[in-house]
Amino acid sequence: MITTINAEDAIGIVKSVHQNPHTVLGMHLVDVDVSGTRKTVPAVRAFFPDIKRAFVVDASNDQFQWEMNKVHKDGLFEAIIWDRAEKFHYKFRLENFCGQEWSCEDAYEERAEEITTFDTYLFNRARHYKIYEKLGAHIKTLNGKKGVLFSCWAPNAKRVSVIGKFNNWDGRRDPMELLQDSGVWVLFIPGLGEGEIYKFEIKTKTRKILHKADPYAFYGELRPKNSSIVYTLEEYNWHDKEWMSAKKDKNWSKSGLSIYEVHLGSWKTKESGASRFLTYREIAGELIPYAKDMGYTHIELMPVSEHPLDASWGYQVTGYFAPTSRFGCPHDFQYFVDKCHQAGLGVILDWVPAHFPKDDFGLINFDGTHLYEHADPRRGEHPDWGTKIFNYGRYEVKNFLISNATYWIDRFHIDGLRIDAVASMLYLDYSKKSGEWVPNQYGGRENLEAIDFLKHLNSVIHKYFPGTLMIAEESTSWPGVSRPVYSGGLGFDFKWNMGWMHDELEYIQKDPLYRKYHHKDLTFGLLYAWSENFILPFSHDEVVHRKKSLISKMPGDVWQKFANLRALYTFMYGHPGKKLLFMGQEFAQIREWNHSNSLDWHLLKDKRHIGIKNCVKELNRIYKEEKSLWEKDVHPSGFEGINCDDRDNSIISFIRRSDNPKDFLVFVVNFTPVPKENYKLGVPELCFYEEIFNSNSSAYGGTNTGNSGGVYAKKSSAYNRPYSVSVFVPPLAGVILKPKYT
Repeated sequence: MITTINAEDAIGIVKSVHQNPHTVLGMHLVDVDVSGTRKTVPAVRAFFPDIKRAFVVDASNDQFQWEMNKVHKDGLFEAIIWDRAEKFHYKFRLENFCGQEWSCEDAYEERAEEITTFDTYLFNRARHYKIYEKLGAHIKTLNGKKGVLFSCWAPNAKRVSVIGKFNNWDGRRDPMELLQDSGVWVLFIPGLGEGEIYKFEIKTKTRKILHKADPYAFYGELRPKNSSIVYTLEEYNWHDKEWMSAKKDKNWSKSGLSIYEVHLGSWKTKESGASRFLTYREIAGELIPYAKDMGYTHIELMPVSEHPLDASWGYQVTGYFAPTSRFGCPHDFQYFVDKCHQAGLGVILDWVPAHFPKDDFGLINFDGTHLYEHADPRRGEHPDWGTKIFNYGRYEVKNFLISNATYWIDRFHIDGLRIDAVASMLYLDYSKKSGEWVPNQYGGRENLEAIDFLKHLNSVIHKYFPGTLMIAEESTSWPGVSRPVYSGGLGFDFKWNMGWMHDELEYIQKDPLYRKYHHKDLTFGLLYAWSENFILPFSHDEVVHRKKSLISKMPGDVWQKFANLRALYTFMYGHPGKKLLFMGQEFAQIREWNHSNSLDWHLLKDKRHIGIKNCVKELNRIYKEEKSLWEKDVHPSGFEGINCDDRDNSIISFIRRSDNPKDFLVFVVNFTPVPKENYKLGVPELCFYEEIFNSNSSAYGGTNTGNSGGVYAKKSSAYNRPYSVSVFVPPLAGVILKPKYT
């Protein structure tokens, strides 16, 4: 058969290994010999496996059409348009062996030039912070044709194709073009649009075929399906301009921050229906007014990035750019965030750059090589979770993660990211035995590449998105986690105070009779409270895996359990550090948290649980209104101990201060079931001290014993202060006093 296709190119297309199909397929001007005269005419080539006949049709006048010759039995067609001298727009008319006919446009008529050499230059150097606008799937109009521009980073692949229902999931049909020296493959397919389901088919250099979800997809199928879905985010109309403008100038270290941690799949569920999950929009209608009424400043969501396994709680991510389809589409999630902002609530996302799962459609061995992960299992395997560790030393991987962080903030208006498992990133020997890890270039255990990544990440976020919270879940004594990068720190705004959390839970579970022997557990956190900018977390991790719920950890009879929990919360809200409670803790959920079940909202029919809820609500109200609880939160001058070492009585007392020296609160918390009458406290001002909170109030489930509204200070010194008050401290209760000046 006469053809103008080079034999090597023809074999490359037929064998599905050609890396630059645009040089072969589509319309090309070729020189042909017509009766001894050289003439330039168009030649149209296409590869249509399983097609009987193919025609080239003039797109402007379908009366002009030319049947294509099958130049290779596997489906390589060519039509030499002898009666034309210039290129023209065309389409194909196809007929299969069943006699069915249809028309389609040619993906190889035009080369997409949306991804420039400057884009790939920045990407290959971890400096393209919005690479998600280029890689992935994007609806475009090129030369009047609307379609989808697909792009994928797979530098070691032999061939990459786009597959979907539109081509019968046949990887031979739509091979992509490799942009030289970048590892990026691209293809514009006209005629496709939003909602198209697709994957990338990757032929490795060992000729193995892999089917991969798009790492940059904005939307994915609901599990157990795992294909990607073409989706456009720009169409959502935001209504949170006032919130977004105000947060740019927010100094969170000198602001109140009370966080409600939520797992969307189990906060509340449907009682019946095809899906037990509420949608993002349904959740917005219930969760937002609830959190607002409870006085929280932020909602923190456990990971909403797409993940295949419910039991991973979202921490084993396969779709980093896709809000999980369990609760709706990406616009629905944008709606949720928008409604939070309109209600005055910030949104923090748990984000997981420490590891990823081994699902074969995900990032693992993406192009047949260890692309996103380390090849050496001593660096690339996470023993605790059976997952892969990102290769932070590879620029494109670092760019993937940093751009993902900017994506959530940019496209979804997220107010903060809580970075999961930072400790596992910092240490090469994390959870590993001798011989299971490789030291760094200096022989140490520090992961230098991960450290550089975290510094780079935080610097980028703070530069381009001021006011955004970057929070580290970091459980070791690594120095400077929440210190600026320019002063040698990692650059986070806050760090979870895991040590404080463990100490307080260890203490509060003791029988009050023995607490005096463990008083240091109560006070040890004050020795390092200002070494970092801390958040005090009672998170989901403390109420699973047989650790029991918080209320179930409390010792004593039922009354004592609830009183203990109220006292613990009072101490928490008075202690330096921002606040975080996991859902259900605010009303004393009795069962351990189970991701498969809704919270036990029926408990709120019980006055004891209502009491705990009222207690937390009032603590949040006081916390937000009183500057002394957060204005100097990260500085030692915001805290003064009165008598923090009264171990014999298991009582702790202290002062919290704001920038105004006349503005302060006095806390006293009794961790025994024995009431203390005329308990003496040293105070700085001679005035009336109003009892603004008493966790023993009947409104919270207590016995309503207290100080009858407050006490007057006396001109007798105590604890190195010129004045004193004598207060009644109820059993297993905390009291807050505020000076009232006449």
